[in-house]
Amino acid sequence: MASGPEHDADLTGRAGPTDISDPLIRTEARKAFVWIGMAALLALAVFLSQSLLVIFGGIVFGALIDGGARVIRKVLRLPRGLCVVLVLLLAALFLLWVARFAGSQIALQAAELPTTIESQFRNGLSWLHAHGIQPRITDLRGMAQEAVGGISQVTRVVGGLIGVFTTLFLILVLGIYFALEPRLYQRGVGWMLPIDRRDHFESTVAIMGQALRRLLFGRLIGMTVEGLFTWAMLQFYGVPMAALLGLITGLLAFLPNIGAPISGMIMILVGFSGGYEMGLYTIMVYVLIHLIDGYLIVPMIARKTVDLPPALVLAAQLIMGVLFGLLGLALADPLVAMIKIWLEREADRNGDATPQIADGPA
Repeated sequence: MASGPEHDADLTGRAGPTDISDPLIRTEARKAFVWIGMAALLALAVFLSQSLLVIFGGIVFGALIDGGARVIRKVLRLPRGLCVVLVLLLAALFLLWVARFAGSQIALQAAELPTTIESQFRNGLSWLHAHGIQPRITDLRGMAQEAVGGISQVTRVVGGLIGVFTTLFLILVLGIYFALEPRLYQRGVGWMLPIDRRDHFESTVAIMGQALRRLLFGRLIGMTVEGLFTWAMLQFYGVPMAALLGLITGLLAFLPNIGAPISGMIMILVGFSGGYEMGLYTIMVYVLIHLIDGYLIVPMIARKTVDLPPALVLAAQLIMGVLFGLLGLALADPLVAMIKIWLEREADRNGDATPQIADGPA
């Protein structure tokens, strides 16, 4: 067999198995490799969807901290890092105050809530029996077991190997890191993009960050107003567990479309435990809360951020809730808002024009 420099030169001049001489075939092969790479990236994103959702949760929490730090910085003119520390310190003091002054009362009310709901459930069954409707307890029990089984499956998907508390801890840590040095991570992602897209990326991220901060700030206002209003109205009439019901209403206000009916159902069940008049009063309180949320808080948030169709948000919540449980349900709204902003920015960059349709009959 021949060997030496002449043989090596002959090998280097030969076409290899990956060399394609036809330009058309070479172009099509590159396109095929691009599509294969995109499919591989999509499969990887699906495989890492839970981790990506946790990262997005950290971004959302970081935007919340960043919004508070910006407000403090405008008032006190302090360095950014110190403002972030002050936001975390104020949040920790608030949680400590809630645990110290209201924790025992809320804990007692939380212990009474399941018993109250169960008794109201039995009263509802008695009312159905009195009106000729005879649901079988075994059927209801089977439905409850199926529901609990479905919830447990979703919870396993959400928690995975790291668990719910570990997920929340990771979101907290990621949010603090993102809030301390947001430009560091923003420049890192921008560096991986082509040079001609970096300015567009920077401006898009700035718009997304501003919209996300305003969205979360509006949600906090809504949670505070609805929680305090519920507590004050129920406490005024003497409804049992007013503090707990106000807390539940405030927390569930973070979930648009879904939180209000759940908190309202719990509140009305507790109200009817004190009689028909108290039950009707809780219905009135729920209607007032719904009016405040629908005609005051939601329009204010939509005007300052991204106006999202309620059906689109509800569909995203259902999909994200099935796939990722409570975490996906909580992050569905900000995720849809960010996707909408990105699509609008891409349409503007590509020069796409949306045709205007005149109102009124054709």
